Amino acid sequence: MDIRDVLETHKQGKISSEEAEKLLRMDYLERIGQDCALDRSRSMRKGIPEVVYGASKTPAKVAEICASRPADLLLVSKAGRDHFAAVKERVPDAEFREECGIIVIGRMPEPGRGLIGIITAGTSDVPVAEEAVAMAEAMGVRVMRYYDVGVAGIHRISEPVKRLIESDVDAIVVVAGMEGALPTVVSSMSTAPVIGIPTSTGYGAGGKGEAALLCMLQTCSPGLTAVNIDNGIGGGGVAALIANRRSERKIKDRKEGT
Repeated sequence: MDIRDVLETHKQGKISSEEAEKLLRMDYLERIGQDCALDRSRSMRKGIPEVVYGASKTPAKVAEICASRPADLLLVSKAGRDHFAAVKERVPDAEFREECGIIVIGRMPEPGRGLIGIITAGTSDVPVAEEAVAMAEAMGVRVMRYYDVGVAGIHRISEPVKRLIESDVDAIVVVAGMEGALPTVVSSMSTAPVIGIPTSTGYGAGGKGEAALLCMLQTCSPGLTAVNIDNGIGGGGVAALIANRRSERKIKDRKEGT
């Protein structure tokens, strides 16, 4: 039973308060082996699905976690072909978004009312952007994509930002490596909150994303925030939370006639 089932069962008087508390505590975590405890209630509590970081785990461990199906929807980030091959043997309906290294276990939700834009500075930034796309879609948010429109050809960004503004997007994710200037430019042009994702793209000193991260943190444009280097999951998740909250507020205001 999930949290709602437990609460409804308790409301109907079928279980005691003590039994409900026990079931809720059991529902918080699912332990897999001796070294893994997954948060079963995250989606209900936070609106964010459970995400397993695959890069530091063996294919066998990732497959073991996925086979347990600890949630209706589970994502594995930073996964490779070996991870997916192992998962596929145990979970035949698993899907792999190879471009961004995301394994999807379970069915993605139907797109809701929330809408975000995702922009990349260059083609090298697309894998991280697609990770953000996967996360947003896992949270039921629609995505508009505009790729390879960085400051090396500054004229390219005007039309995408115009279209995003006209579409009244709830938030914009901007993915950029090198000097990471594009999020500041986009933030200066848009009223929507902007989430910058620095990527480990670049040459020499600062070329592993440090320069891009520092540039975003030192932005002079209010309304821009940044997540960590290559963190498409984090950036997509924050943007989707904003979109879903805004969508809920619009629905509530309409019901109240305000």
